[in-house]
Amino acid sequence: MATETFARSASPSPASAGGGDHRAAVLAGFLGWMLDAFDFFLVVMCLTAIGHSFGKADREVALAITLTLAFRPVGALVFGLLADRYGRRRPLMINLVFYSLLSVLTGLAPSFTWFLVFRALFGIGMGGEWGVGASLAMEKAPRKLRGVLSGLLQEGYAAGYLLAALAYWVVFPRWGWRPLFFIGGLPALLAVFVRYRVKESEVWERTRHATWSGLGAAIGGQWKLFLYLTVMMAGMNFASHGTQDMYPTFLQRDWGFTPGRRAVLTAISMLGAIAGGLVVGMNSDRIGRRRAIVLSLVGGICVVPLWAFAPSLALLVVGAFLMQFMVQGAWGVIPAHITELAPDSVRGFLPGFAYQCGVLIASSVAYLESVFATGRSYAASMAMMAVTVFTFAAVVVWLGREKKGVEFGAVAEVPE
Repeated sequence: MATETFARSASPSPASAGGGDHRAAVLAGFLGWMLDAFDFFLVVMCLTAIGHSFGKADREVALAITLTLAFRPVGALVFGLLADRYGRRRPLMINLVFYSLLSVLTGLAPSFTWFLVFRALFGIGMGGEWGVGASLAMEKAPRKLRGVLSGLLQEGYAAGYLLAALAYWVVFPRWGWRPLFFIGGLPALLAVFVRYRVKESEVWERTRHATWSGLGAAIGGQWKLFLYLTVMMAGMNFASHGTQDMYPTFLQRDWGFTPGRRAVLTAISMLGAIAGGLVVGMNSDRIGRRRAIVLSLVGGICVVPLWAFAPSLALLVVGAFLMQFMVQGAWGVIPAHITELAPDSVRGFLPGFAYQCGVLIASSVAYLESVFATGRSYAASMAMMAVTVFTFAAVVVWLGREKKGVEFGAVAEVPE
């Protein structure tokens, strides 16, 4: 299908598409995703306490997690379209301020109904950040460093979980869950950094759309790729959220962990996640994106018995570390992989929207695990889910294609 994108004659050559300012772009993407995840995982860490405050059961509070995940495609749709039409920077700054406000409002929620409303709206902000931030960072990253920087960018998510665990350990025992969400107002300051330190994507400037109709035509011409990415990202999100969202509850219910011990073990697992994202992301530049993802998911299946049914505390710690090393190792490749698959002219929209549609499909995982755990252990429920979704995700990824090291902006699209 013809598209309506135009190359500027004064644009830099494709070879320089990465630019010299990729560090600021990657840092902004990393911090934005980290603070997004920080707020999201505060609900995970405080799930039972929030339930006590509002007189609700675990499965009812888990609905807030489902709502946040379910509304993320709305944010990806809105902010992704803005990113392909008006550039990456401005939508990213608006997004950062928006979800910061919703985090603070969550801490002020006067009732459980308002709590659910604020978590749904926060999902819009969370859904918009990844696609815009990832496209900006990956378009600026040098090709030879794209894999390791992809891992660094994605592990902002694990760093956010780690930060949430540490904040929970320090703040929750003294002041409860509400003040934790006030810390979530910090991303508004990151918008100032983006405004003054991050330059616009040169790739977008060369392939920008002159009209909304041109953007719509370009998106419509990629419907097969969109469907594939959505299915793949559904599997990947089932894998990550299925091993993370109810894990603190598993530690409390099955192991009787105190809040402090839960925070410590969660933090250890996130150290594994960060290590996995960087190591596997870097190796994906050598062995390929698909192979790196599939090997990590297979490794995750092998770790399930130790992760869910560890016979001792020491082995539980090892299992938690290794599981998140594998899960986030696979995820560390994702920003590079799906932005490389997406054409230049729709990279702000397509990867992020497909990602968040996958989140929507997987949004029930926390609720399902809490339901399956009724009458049995959380360990059995989570192990069953993990083996199933890891297998599914590995098959879908392997059946797809990849464009490792593709040069962004090398060929500008022109109307027929």
